[in-house]
Amino acid sequence: MFDWNEYRQQLLGRIGEIGKISPAITRGYAEISGAGAKTGKLDDKTRELIALAVAVTRQCDGCITVHVDAAVKFGATREEVAEALGVAIAMNAGAALVYSARVMDAYDVISKA
Repeated sequence: MFDWNEYRQQLLGRIGEIGKISPAITRGYAEISGAGAKTGKLDDKTRELIALAVAVTRQCDGCITVHVDAAVKFGATREEVAEALGVAIAMNAGAALVYSARVMDAYDVISKA
């Protein structure tokens, strides 16, 4: 198995290095990341479950380790994480189906040119 804790620490260290070279980049990212929390419409756990679903659809290992850590800290259960992942899986399949229709449309247009 992958050592997600070690990976997260290495990743955060590298991101810290980027922040030292270009602090505006990491400040800007932190501002965007924290903006949703300021509305108070969703709780922290819900935001982290959404982040995990998005991390899966974007295939971002760094996002996975950071947001699993946060989800655990905000009390997300294994079952809640699994349900959020079910949404991600359904969305990926749906997106593949929609884009398959686009491919067929492109084929029909291009093959008649």
